[in-house]
Formats: sequence, C-alpha cells, structure tokens
Amino acid sequence: MKTSEKASANFVVPLEELLEAGSHFGHQSKRWNPKMKEYLYTVRGGVHIFDLVKTAEKLKEAGDYLRDLAAKGGSIVFVGTKRQAQEIIKEEAQKAGAYFIAERWLGGIITNWEEISKRLRHLEETKVKKEAGEFKKYTKKENVLIDREIVKLTRFLGGLTGLKAVPDAIVVVDVTREIAAVREAKLRGVTVVAIVDSNADPDFADYVIPANDDAVRSIKLVVAALAKAVAEGKAMGEKKGKRSTEGTESIRSKKNIINHKS
Repeated sequence: MKTSEKASANFVVPLEELLEAGSHFGHQSKRWNPKMKEYLYTVRGGVHIFDLVKTAEKLKEAGDYLRDLAAKGGSIVFVGTKRQAQEIIKEEAQKAGAYFIAERWLGGIITNWEEISKRLRHLEETKVKKEAGEFKKYTKKENVLIDREIVKLTRFLGGLTGLKAVPDAIVVVDVTREIAAVREAKLRGVTVVAIVDSNADPDFADYVIPANDDAVRSIKLVVAALAKAVAEGKAMGEKKGKRSTEGTESIRSKKNIINHKS
C-alpha cells in the first residue's frame, strides 16, 4: 500500500456511516438541480436519494486534496454559517488547526483581503493592549466601547486570526447559503470544496461532495472527515520539515568535522 493510501485511510468514511447519518437524503425531487443528476441514485417518497458510493468517492478525493494542500503549508478556511453547521465548523476547524467563518461571511474576505487583514491586525493589537492593561487609563464608557469592538470583531473574524494572506481553499457547507463566499473564491482562483445538496449548482465547487447539507449528523460526518484530512496534512508537513531541518543540521555537522580535521 502506498503512503498516500495509508494516510487517507484515517478520513475515509464507510458507506454505512454515511447512511446512518442520513447523508443520502437530498431535497424534494421537484426542487432539484438537473446538474446533480450524476450523483443521484433514485427518488423515494418524492425525495431524491444520493448514490452514496459516489459520495464516498468524492469525499475521499476532496480529503486527498486538502491533505496534500495542508502538507505543503496551504491555508484552508472552513465556512458554515447556517445554524446546523456553526458549532461543527468551529469545533472541527479548531481541531485541525484550520481557519473558519461560522457567523457571517463579511464581503471582501477574499476579494478585499487588504482591508480584512487590517481589521484582523487591529483585533490582535487591541487584544494585546487590553491584556497588558493599556486601557485602564481610559474612562469606563471608553472601555465598554473597546470591549464591544473586540467582541464584534472576534465574532465575525476571530476564526481567521493568524491568516496572513488570501486562503488557498475554502471548505463550504451549502454552496447556496454561502454563495457570496463561493463567488469571491471563484473570482480569485481559490479552490472550493463543498457539500452540495440536490438543489444546488455543482459548478460552483471544484470538489463536489454530493450529500445532505441540512442534517446535523451528515454535516458533522463530512466536515469531521475533511478536518481530519487537513490535520493529517499538517502533521505530514511538520514531519517533513523536521526531517529537512535535521538533514540540514547533519550536513552542517559533517562539514564542521571535515573543516576541523583539515
């Protein structure tokens, strides 16, 4: 078995788990998008049913991509602002050491990154000053306003703390709901990995994961698998970097020994 196959085994999701999570349920057949036809298996009770074999295949493809991107040091933002996805996005992204947006996508996060990065720097600097007690000399009212600003910026941009440039990829729960994020990504050539339900347009995603994007268990299963892929990739990258550093130190050591002997 190849190394890549061993690595991906940790985030491959069995068909039984997808079935138990209800990932196979699409929307009512009258609300479907014909472009999703290739991912559908049948109609049952007026509801489209996904072909879970294809769902599993596409999930693995997306996981492989995210793992490899993370291993190269690429930045990834998980996006899910619908009620069912918010806590899942936060939890799984934090586990993977990835960035996230779970409240609301602020226009310009990708297309106007310069302005967003200024807000992020301001947030970080304000927090540091607050912790250092630099605002103690201000009035009570001024401190209340500062605290409100910190809370507001943290709510909408806190998940991007540490991000230094436009992300390389975004992972989206529900392309229809997050259309603003998806359109910005497409404009700037940012890769879109997305859970795409039967009523959505798959053309908006570079990596389509055909599945139920409304059920909490389905969202959790898919997002957790993708987060594991990112975590694996980051671990692989760190290990490779460590080996590279150790190799460089070994070469330097040998050179020092040779120079000393000469």
